Amino acid sequence: MNGYQKAFENRIRLGIMSALSVNDRLSFNELKELLTLTDGNLASHLKSLEKEGFVVVSKSFIGRIPHTTYSMTDSGRIAFMDHLKALEALIGLVNRSAGPSTGSGSD
Repeated sequence: MNGYQKAFENRIRLGIMSALSVNDRLSFNELKELLTLTDGNLASHLKSLEKEGFVVVSKSFIGRIPHTTYSMTDSGRIAFMDHLKALEALIGLVNRSAGPSTGSGSD
């Protein structure tokens, strides 16, 4: 399937990319709360996406408190949009194959 990205097959990575597609950047804690994940689970998926070049990490300090934010790279945005288009095409194909709806089935 053209445009399909195996990296986004996982629901957590799909959730991360979806959240970052509508936000310029999100902190680690914002992503953790939004996706209701443990620190370790989120960190491992973010590391995978970072390794693929789909997200970039920025580390800074607010006072003495470390602050880590993530944002989508340009190549990540392109790959994610291509992935969504591939899924839409697949859904369209399935819908066309199923034919017209025959109603609720209760006669």
